[in-house]
Amino acid sequence: MNLEAFILGCGGMMPLPHRHLTSVLLRREGELFLFDSGEGTQVAIRRLNLRWKKISAIFISHTHADHVTGLPGLLMLSSQVERDDPLYIFGPPKIAEYIESSRRVLDMYINYQIVVKEINTPGIVYQGETFRIRAFPLRHSKSCVGYTLEEDARPGEFHPEKALERGVPLGPLWAKLQAGEPVPGADGHIVEPSEVLGPPRSGRKFSFVTDTLAFPDIAPEVAGSDLFICEGMFEHNLEATALEKKHMTAQQAAKIARDAGGIAKLALIHYSPRYADSDLKILLQEAQSIFPQSVLTRDRMVFPIEYID
Repeated sequence: MNLEAFILGCGGMMPLPHRHLTSVLLRREGELFLFDSGEGTQVAIRRLNLRWKKISAIFISHTHADHVTGLPGLLMLSSQVERDDPLYIFGPPKIAEYIESSRRVLDMYINYQIVVKEINTPGIVYQGETFRIRAFPLRHSKSCVGYTLEEDARPGEFHPEKALERGVPLGPLWAKLQAGEPVPGADGHIVEPSEVLGPPRSGRKFSFVTDTLAFPDIAPEVAGSDLFICEGMFEHNLEATALEKKHMTAQQAAKIARDAGGIAKLALIHYSPRYADSDLKILLQEAQSIFPQSVLTRDRMVFPIEYID
């Protein structure tokens, strides 16, 4: 099952000609999840040729303009096609007011159901058959949350020779065993999946954190992430500025990744507009000095998130 993250924008505060505002689209097989929706999100989606009408849910970190001003256009765009399923929107307090006032003032034509759910406590906010999306509090100048998508563990590796030894012939019964169902063997006894499967294999984990001070409680939330997208807005010399504005430096993001444990890749995002693209190497070098598996995000980059076993 494919899981991949598309960087729609990596900038913070204001859009630049070559850098849209922070927004990430996560595609899990045919289902799309949008994390933040800054100005120009529609343009970024079109440039990546993504099927925006397949977006199941939108997850907003907070209601500062550079993270939500793309929402009204996206909601109106979705009325241009037939949509049977509701669109879920999650975010901290004020997100419902923002959406409702935008619909009223702009006199939006909406021909599908929009379900807005405000997040007041940490916990699972969205759940599928084999995954869940969890929200947790961040510390910014207004209410802000981070998100993780985590898959269930997968069945262990199937051993055909063990199935044959127990009298289960090649065919549909093998698929049932791989799905965790017991099946009859050749002599009528029941063969349990544990008899032919190896130990359970991990699912995948994606984390999204932006617009926050660095603080210890982030690390356990994002631990074990295969892809940890985190703001690295400033270089170390501007740590005082980051503290004043309630943001974090690239080094602080790297320390969270290091301390969390089990993180395969840290992808920095939400850069200050003071940095030209050629300057971003400063942020990368500072992050890699602490967490070598750090990379820079750029608009229109794609990060496949693979199974580790």
